[in-house]
Amino acid sequence: MSPPGRLLRVINATAPIRICDNGGWTDTWFAGQGKVFNLAVYPYAEVQVRVREQRGETARITIHAENYGQRYSIEPPRGTYDKHPLLEAAIEYMGVPERLAIEVSLYSEAPSGCSTGTSAAVSVALIGALDWLTPGRMCPHEVALAAQRIETELLKQQCGIQDQIASSYGGINSIEMFRYPYAAVSPVRVPDPIWWELEGRLSLIYVGEAHSSSEVHQMVIRKLENAGPEAPQLKPLRLTAEKSRDALYTGDFPALGRAMIENTEAQANLHPALVGPHHRRIIEIARAHGALGWKVNGAGGTGGSVTILSGQDRASKRAMIREIEQTNPRYRHIPIFLSRFGLRIWESEPVAS
Repeated sequence: MSPPGRLLRVINATAPIRICDNGGWTDTWFAGQGKVFNLAVYPYAEVQVRVREQRGETARITIHAENYGQRYSIEPPRGTYDKHPLLEAAIEYMGVPERLAIEVSLYSEAPSGCSTGTSAAVSVALIGALDWLTPGRMCPHEVALAAQRIETELLKQQCGIQDQIASSYGGINSIEMFRYPYAAVSPVRVPDPIWWELEGRLSLIYVGEAHSSSEVHQMVIRKLENAGPEAPQLKPLRLTAEKSRDALYTGDFPALGRAMIENTEAQANLHPALVGPHHRRIIEIARAHGALGWKVNGAGGTGGSVTILSGQDRASKRAMIREIEQTNPRYRHIPIFLSRFGLRIWESEPVAS
């Protein structure tokens, strides 16, 4: 095999993950129309693309999935996907210009299966980085739509729209899906003191098990798709998105907490297993420490994570986190910070390695 060609460019991209998706499940094809409120947060998904001249028989595309300790090569076009279908499908969708070879490195500090839209964040960052290989630039909304299409059209998966939007736009968003998959995105802009106070009150707790979306979720989907957009189970979910937006605009944290609780209860009404025993144990501890609200992230299920909104007392929040982590060695507090930015892309000076 020929030695690698000359290093031409180094493209970097980051995109935030998503928590507290009040209104989730209404951003789907079977809901038809929906309303979602969510928060984009660190830790980011990170992508770096090292671009070289294509030389001889060197691999056109090399993927380094750092979290999995895997490095392997693929050749476009493929149509079938092997180790990491989402990554491979995104590369096929975006394409790699002729005479170029790329090495794509991907990393995220958020655990896989955390129910925080990590896969969407990786996809958004990868699409953004690959977009820099060709003329023209995709706007955040176009990147979000592309990421969603890759999951639904190339991979034939069930997929809402809000995760990709949160990663592309960043910040706090009120999303109104008027016709699947098209939506209007309204950033929720609040004064710095409200932003800082919200950030200080939030906690993200990973239950230590990957989110599973198979049997229970398929059961819920079958029930909702048969009921259609007017399904009574969807109405309270849409309302929690509006209540969350309005509460934050006024800095009313107790109202935001109530909206989070209402959303979690509405999730459980779709199917009791969507709020599992690990979630309930964490919620029980949070309640005992005076938390104002809690939201089982994503669609819910056996694993994943919970967002907690604490009260004003920071010492109580820290005591809550300590007790949660002591209750089960698998429970893990993931430090988070609100992300004012969505997708970010820049180039580094190429240094041969």
